[in-house]
Amino acid sequence: MRQVLATTQAPSSPMFSQGVKAGPFVYVSGTAGIDVATGKLAGPTIGEQVRQALTNCEEVLKAANATLDDVVEVGVLLADPDDFAGMNEEYARWFPIEPPTRYAAKLGAVIPGVLVSIRMTAYVG
Repeated sequence: MRQVLATTQAPSSPMFSQGVKAGPFVYVSGTAGIDVATGKLAGPTIGEQVRQALTNCEEVLKAANATLDDVVEVGVLLADPDDFAGMNEEYARWFPIEPPTRYAAKLGAVIPGVLVSIRMTAYVG
């Protein structure tokens, strides 16, 4: 069974679903550090944008009755690979022990001001 997830607590687009629950898995689309209250980036730093992107992902997980504890994989795309250490610093606050698998790569699209996009997969078996 496939269930499209939607929440007003995370950025949305007519081009893709915020998330999809398929069987025991929840797939959260890549999201930037956009604050839904303002519609703008959470700030100019990698830490601020990572924090907001993870908050946005967490809100989509909630729409599926899932939590960060259910996350099995995270994908991080960075506009500038030099921001890797700053991303890790904030990321470690969210997954301090037994973190999920993760990959990080360079963000291919150039979107003014966007430093990071984060996606995740959760297992809610």
